[in-house]
Amino acid sequence: MAKRKRLTPPTPEEVASGATGSKKGLAPGAVTGVGPALSPGPAQRAPIADMAGAAAASAALEEVAAELEAARSEGRLVRALPVGIVDAGHLMRDRITHAVDEGEMQSLIDSLKARGQQTPIEVAETAPGQYGLISGWRRLVALRYLYQETGDPRFANVQALVRHPESAAEAYVAMVEENEIRAGLSYFERAQIVTKTVGERVYDTEKEALKGLFGSASRAKRSKIKSFIPVTRILGPHLEFPTAIGERLGLRLSARLEAEDGFAERLIAELEEVAPQTEAAELALLDRAVAARETREAGRKETARPRGEEIAPDLWLSRDAKGLRLSGKGLTDAVEARLRAVLGA
Repeated sequence: MAKRKRLTPPTPEEVASGATGSKKGLAPGAVTGVGPALSPGPAQRAPIADMAGAAAASAALEEVAAELEAARSEGRLVRALPVGIVDAGHLMRDRITHAVDEGEMQSLIDSLKARGQQTPIEVAETAPGQYGLISGWRRLVALRYLYQETGDPRFANVQALVRHPESAAEAYVAMVEENEIRAGLSYFERAQIVTKTVGERVYDTEKEALKGLFGSASRAKRSKIKSFIPVTRILGPHLEFPTAIGERLGLRLSARLEAEDGFAERLIAELEEVAPQTEAAELALLDRAVAARETREAGRKETARPRGEEIAPDLWLSRDAKGLRLSGKGLTDAVEARLRAVLGA
């Protein structure tokens, strides 16, 4: 008779004696209990599974390392750098630092105190362990101030993206674009960075600098920046509050500086003599100088108007020792033809 297969778990006594109905018996530790508590011992992993798991883990680590290296080389990895090793003067700044609004700076300081640094600055590695600032001047200055004043380690480091610009021009474009987005520059500051980069041979001409630094700006905006260049180049060293010059006043100043000989010298002399102490006083002086010139020009135009009687719109009849004289813009070819017809000429 064939032996029946066992369908019930062995009893503890059978386990102890090895009488399980199996020719080979149970390996010691193969059963740890009976009934609901019955469970197998630790599973044995096949060597091939261990090798596959190790290979997968190694591949994952290599992938993470490669991604980190790519992020580092592409400037996408935010790093904590000591505030003291970042050179804030690495580039000529487009923003006039002494003209930074105190209220805006205090707001930034208060925000850093309350929430920490939310947006990283941009730097370039200039030497091993040394970095030059590309953008984020106000954040760096505010953090340095807080660390000096409080000694709080929260402000000892600045969060930074380490960029790798291929040229100085690329670094300047990054600086200008960041400031245009976050806190718009004045037209004076925009024109000034154009002249500075040309002076430092970053660009060969002002036209190239305008196109390179403000390539994303409209043509009209670039034209206004270009108009401000004479103001920055000629008056810049003599002004205390240049960023306060608005678009309209700047364009009027530029026109006078370009068109009138001696205007720049007279205006500079007046600025040095008066030495305005406030923004309003300096703007008033500049406006008076331009307005006075515009008034004189208007007076000369009025004086140059033909004398006599206006017998038709802009057609003047006058008499002198030589006889009658017709003049004015109203003396068109058609009017002349009619006069000749009447006089039989």
